[in-house]
Amino acid sequence: MEACLADVVRSLGLRIAPASEDRAHWTWAHHARAALREACRRGMTVSEESFGPLLRAAVHDPDPSFNRQFVEPALNAFGYARVRGALLGYLRTGTAQERAGAARAWYWTALPLRMPLVRAENPGTGGAPEPAGAPEPGGAPEPGGRSALVAEWNEAALRTFVSDEDVHVRRCVLPILPLDPSAYPAELHDLVDRAVALARSHPDAYIRHRVEIQVRH
Repeated sequence: MEACLADVVRSLGLRIAPASEDRAHWTWAHHARAALREACRRGMTVSEESFGPLLRAAVHDPDPSFNRQFVEPALNAFGYARVRGALLGYLRTGTAQERAGAARAWYWTALPLRMPLVRAENPGTGGAPEPAGAPEPGGAPEPGGRSALVAEWNEAALRTFVSDEDVHVRRCVLPILPLDPSAYPAELHDLVDRAVALARSHPDAYIRHRVEIQVRH
């Protein structure tokens, strides 16, 4: 993760103050994260080069809350479609660690754009933003409204959950995985049933517990 942070710092040109005596316990990573938060607050122009580092950091951050620090500026600078498309790529072709990280990062792609001072160096690189009220991550697409990328993600996440035996991947994918067959085309309904059955009989207690919450709602 520190290498990913270093790439973010370099690509964004962040300045990290050295640790003072009363903050000697802070690590370099804490300083890097603080510098990014401050840059977003004050405003910054994000270069094209920074897109990859921001997404890699989001995917490789093990904390499902801290990864928001990288997703949110990427969304504001490059748009929903580009960020979601990159995360979908990680889910489809990444390592087990990257698939799990992409699922954790996807959760934050429903955020509204709240960083008006964070802009891309080349406007338009992310395509048109989502309309007001961006779709919930993993939610069922509404007729004529929601992004096709959400439907693509749902299908890829469903297939990943069923086929990938890595328990960490399954733990990260399941919470944002719709388990209502109506969220999918008819040809995927059997796969939804298979995913539910797999989760209910899984040896991992969290997965067994989580599926019941999602099926109930």
